Amino acid sequence: MSVIKEITVQELKKMRDEGTPHQLIDVREAHEADVASIQGLLIPMGDVMDRVEEIKKDIPVIVHCRSGARSRAIVEALQGNFEFDNLFNLKGGILAWANEIDSSIQTY
Repeated sequence: MSVIKEITVQELKKMRDEGTPHQLIDVREAHEADVASIQGLLIPMGDVMDRVEEIKKDIPVIVHCRSGARSRAIVEALQGNFEFDNLFNLKGGILAWANEIDSSIQTY
C-alpha cells in the first residue's frame, strides 16, 4: 500500500501565490465544477484512468474533489496502477478551500 501524500489548502494557496509549478486536477463531475471551481483541470473520477496521459509526472500534481475522499481514492489508484510519485490529495477538498481561503466559493 503506497503512502498518500496530502497538501493543505494553505499550502496550495502558497504554491499559487509564489507561482510554484504544479497541476491541479478536479475529479468531481462537471455539474459540481459548474457550482464551484478553483480552476483545476476537470477529469471526472470515472474518466481518470482513461485520461491518465493528461496528468503530468514532472511537477507536483494536486488532486481535489469536494471533501477529499474521491481525490484520495484517485491518488491511491494512480499510484498503484501507474507508478506516479508526484501526486498530492488536497486535504478537505474544495470545501476546505471555500472555508479557509476564499469564502466567495459556493459550497454544496
